[in-house]
Amino acid sequence: MVATPSVMLPLGTEIPDFRLPNATDGRIVSPANYRGAVGLVAMFICNHCPYVRHVLPEVTRLASEYLPKGIAFIAINANDVDAYPQDAPEHMANLAKDLGWIFPFVFDEGQEVARAFHAACTPDFYLFDEEHRLVYRGQLDGSRPKDGSQPDGADLRAALDALIAGKSIPGKQKPSLGCNIKWKPGSEPEYFRRQVP
Repeated sequence: MVATPSVMLPLGTEIPDFRLPNATDGRIVSPANYRGAVGLVAMFICNHCPYVRHVLPEVTRLASEYLPKGIAFIAINANDVDAYPQDAPEHMANLAKDLGWIFPFVFDEGQEVARAFHAACTPDFYLFDEEHRLVYRGQLDGSRPKDGSQPDGADLRAALDALIAGKSIPGKQKPSLGCNIKWKPGSEPEYFRRQVP
């Protein structure tokens, strides 16, 4: 598998605004729904990507552990479902239900939100503080599919624990690696074209 790395949006960036439908119930979700949360994890994922499938159990564990600590979670799928129908909203809803997710899994059909985040791959993780400023972006941990390791969420967990404790989060952060976001034909953003020759 050829992996695409995160673009690494600058730390301190305010979360892009969006209004997207939750695949499980159709409810419109926006960052404004999570004002007052200690932090907000936004992640770009999809159903079919082997890199995502590798980390899904750990994502589910993280949410179960950190939601009670005041951390909100939003999963976003921006893939072109005409080319990848397995990533369509009905399959998103089934995945969320199968994993027991109680956080939204929203569909970015127009891919504008992915562009606003400078998202490049699945999975791609972003952590925003209570002011909705970016404090962490990059990998969940150092594990990868077929490398013999199991995901433990070490990198994102360290950032979450520091945020909850009111400590600074180190600025040296490692990009995520995964399948590239499946852009609609001819719509790849400039930052992505620079990232993937």
